[in-house]
Amino acid sequence: MSIIKPDIDVLLEDCENDRFLLCTVASKRAHDINDMMSGQRDRAIQLETAVEIATAANVKPLSMAFEEIARDDISFDRSSIDLTQGQ
Repeated sequence: MSIIKPDIDVLLEDCENDRFLLCTVASKRAHDINDMMSGQRDRAIQLETAVEIATAANVKPLSMAFEEIARDDISFDRSSIDLTQGQ
């Protein structure tokens, strides 16, 4: 039984079965999502109710990134990703 949604096997298939590539792609996308959410926060407060904002904030950026990877909503250029960074 997997507690990760979507299933880790699906995510790995979408990232060439490379767990380091999956982590890199997901973290970069989650960072982008977090930046977008932060930038839109002030505007959302003006346009939406507190309940709508709380519902949207309930999903974490990394979870959103994993869902996008599983749906093939994002793509990546492997040659532009440095998997040796930090070593």
